[in-house]
Amino acid sequence: MKPAARFLAILAGLAILVGLPMLFYALGGAPRRSLLKECLSIATFLSFGLMIGQFFLARTNTVLMGLFKPISVQRVHKSIAYGAITVIALHPFLIVLPRYFEGGVKPLDAFWTMITSFDNLGILLGLAAWLLMIVLGVTACFRMRLLRRFATRYRGWRYFHGGLAVVFTALAAWHAIDLGRHIHSAMTAYFLTLIVIGFGLLARLYWSALPRAPLAQTLSDGVQS
Repeated sequence: MKPAARFLAILAGLAILVGLPMLFYALGGAPRRSLLKECLSIATFLSFGLMIGQFFLARTNTVLMGLFKPISVQRVHKSIAYGAITVIALHPFLIVLPRYFEGGVKPLDAFWTMITSFDNLGILLGLAAWLLMIVLGVTACFRMRLLRRFATRYRGWRYFHGGLAVVFTALAAWHAIDLGRHIHSAMTAYFLTLIVIGFGLLARLYWSALPRAPLAQTLSDGVQS
């Protein structure tokens, strides 16, 4: 029964994180551009969706934890995260890449204009999210060294890592909704729903990890007061 359930869980994950956004893309009304530009757009919003999907790998997802070993979930988390981070890290450069094959503004000129457009809120949000994502990826690579810096060791690292992920996701979502070519109302609702549920799972994980006062001590304090 478990292998079948695992297969169905993987299939459901792919349907939600890949199938649905592709369906919204296909039904969207944005004019189609060159094949290269469309492929880059697809890679970007799928990578962002997979980044949001990382919140669903939290231990509070009891269905997932009941089907897969924690070490397997952790490996999937790392593989997807590093792959998605790579695509999104290249996002600013991929935007201007097609200009190498077109006339008009040179790619480097277009790139410089884009990253120095400080009067555009969407671009500022994107730059902030991009920098946070780089910090997120670098700190994840050196987490063993960082663990020693936190008083509560792993719990402190988890709060730090999760906090960075939450802020990055919020800024990146705002940027995508503001400037995304293919982010129409249905796609926006899809991403926001995933984010709210994902943040809820993470909050539940952190809440359950908070130290609790012993029951006897709590009752004693109540009697004294």
